[in-house]
Amino acid sequence: MATEPAPQRAWRAACPNCGAPVDFASAASAFAVCSFCKSTVVREGDALRRIGESAELFDDHSPLQLGASGTYQGAAFTLVGRVQYRYEGGTWNEWHALFDAGDGASKSGWLSEDNGRYVLAFDLPLGGPAPAADSLQVGAQVLVAGRAWSVASVSAARLTAAQGELPATPVLDKGFIVSDLRNTRGEVGTLDYGNPAAVKWSVGRPVAISELRMTGLVDGSGGSGGISEKTLKARGVECPSCGAALEVKLASTQSIVCHQCHAVVDVSKGVGGDLAHYAQANRGEPLIPLGTTGSLALTRGTPLPWQVVGYVERCEVAATADDEQSFWREYLLYHRTEGFAFIIDAQDGWSWSAPITGVPEKVGENVRLDGALYRKLYDYTGKVTYVLGEFYWQVTRDQRTFNSDYKGTGAAAAKRLNREMTGSGADSEIVWSSGEQLAADAVIKAFRLAPDKSAAFQRDALPTVLNGSSILVKLLFWAFVIVVLLMLFRCGGGSSGTSDCADTRATFGEASQEYQNCLANNRSGSSGGGIRSGGGSFGGYSSGGGHK
Repeated sequence: MATEPAPQRAWRAACPNCGAPVDFASAASAFAVCSFCKSTVVREGDALRRIGESAELFDDHSPLQLGASGTYQGAAFTLVGRVQYRYEGGTWNEWHALFDAGDGASKSGWLSEDNGRYVLAFDLPLGGPAPAADSLQVGAQVLVAGRAWSVASVSAARLTAAQGELPATPVLDKGFIVSDLRNTRGEVGTLDYGNPAAVKWSVGRPVAISELRMTGLVDGSGGSGGISEKTLKARGVECPSCGAALEVKLASTQSIVCHQCHAVVDVSKGVGGDLAHYAQANRGEPLIPLGTTGSLALTRGTPLPWQVVGYVERCEVAATADDEQSFWREYLLYHRTEGFAFIIDAQDGWSWSAPITGVPEKVGENVRLDGALYRKLYDYTGKVTYVLGEFYWQVTRDQRTFNSDYKGTGAAAAKRLNREMTGSGADSEIVWSSGEQLAADAVIKAFRLAPDKSAAFQRDALPTVLNGSSILVKLLFWAFVIVVLLMLFRCGGGSSGTSDCADTRATFGEASQEYQNCLANNRSGSSGGGIRSGGGSFGGYSSGGGHK
């Protein structure tokens, strides 16, 4: 008999009334009820206020800790130190791995976070002068240590925390420039300009925690068990008159009447205000609820429990009023030892994707990766329209990314590549991601969703599959068309009134983005564009925040 996949991530707060642990289903959950004393526990602070505007920073996901040990290429190592860096988009950790080199000698390595995954790197001599930091341009090709590299990022960073044994004295809170370089061999090189007179150079390759056969991870779970837990700040909602626990059931609540003393409690400037904003920012829940765990064979080809920890809606930014637009949704998945992956729900179907460490080889407008040729499909700009949950880099509403989609050929026809550039100028970064198509039924089965949700997951309803004898299929097709037309109101703005948008106002509300876009479209005479099941249909997400 099948069992429920184990969760990989938990959100927990202590009940302020009785002290019992209160679990939240996801980072986007606004409140929960204590199962012991029935008090309502409400999330407070920026985490709640950011819901719908920017995601909570997922900066404590690692199962690594000092004293954990493993093996790499037959050599044993132990994690003896850690440093944490911060840059504009978030944070990353580097763990000092001390290897037993034999004969009592030791060798240092660095187990670092890299776009939600891991890289094991070693310091190497440059063998010549380093390129000047101000000469590095993201996307450009450079020659370092006699080899060709592509510049993936150039960031301003600072060391914020140090722990354990380190090979050099850490200098806290001193800013410096760091650049990540990637090559076609799947390697990542790092230039550290902390000391411009002696630039540090390291080269690493991607690793999986499970491949390192690690023991002594957080929770003493070895390489596969246990969950990552985040402690949340929370408070009880108490009646200021009698102290009774008040249960706020609706996100739009501005005031509540105490069931015990009948006092009217104004919560409009606290919990109620935050929850009301949450309700206005999102007109519906994700098809896959945040916090849900499903078993999928993704990055390693082996079924693993992946937990949905983040959700983002995006649209393609139209260059002109006549351009067609694409809309898509992304679910960030987390596995404790494998890192992160994405499920993408687009107009032309479902797919999964995960960042890669290296870069593909250019072949004219096309690229080649692992021997397979990928043909370029589209260039487009994506914009975030809504975000929920946690991400390992900073995601905000209206954030833009610049993307290129590629489709595999031959035996790799089901595979996809995405090149994404985030930020601008010195804070920009390029990330390549790889994945493949995913059947809607496989998503439903993996996350154990109700069978009646199947119709909402289908993305292949095309006119060519209809026939005169299928009235039901025709009805479903036109329902799909109506839904798509409603989605076309997602990416614009406006403010004047017209009777043509009365239905939209009645459905979404006068303050909704859908209604404002309807007004803008009517004023401009635009038909709203069509559907292009290409740009944005794969990738388009910000994988931001390399390990540097």
